[in-house]
Amino acid sequence: MKITASALSLNVRDPAASARFIQDHFGFVEEMSADGFVAVGRPDAGFNIAYLRTGLASFKPAALAGHDADGLLVAFVVDAIDEEYARLQAEGVSITTPIETEPWGERYFQVTDPNGVVLQLVQWMTPPDAAA
Repeated sequence: MKITASALSLNVRDPAASARFIQDHFGFVEEMSADGFVAVGRPDAGFNIAYLRTGLASFKPAALAGHDADGLLVAFVVDAIDEEYARLQAEGVSITTPIETEPWGERYFQVTDPNGVVLQLVQWMTPPDAAA
């Protein structure tokens, strides 16, 4: 198998609101949209994100069409976590989980988009394999 692209599809009540949030604060750009659907991406993310309006008739499997992306978090590894923290605060983004450093070397914080999708920024202070 050869994977040529990757995407994460999230059911949310207001796809446009989540798309605007990630574009405004995380540098993603809209790649396509239609009624109830917005796809965003950025070359260095490694995957695109598609926001789908909860309950779309075209969503498969149909049994999950009414579920929201609740309880899910999207993590981005960055090089300068403290700078990103300060930048997002200066932009007026509410911090969901203040910056913390775990004993295994993961330094992170979390913000939440308008639909409840948690975005976590991470910087490894110790390489992940060295922390194990």
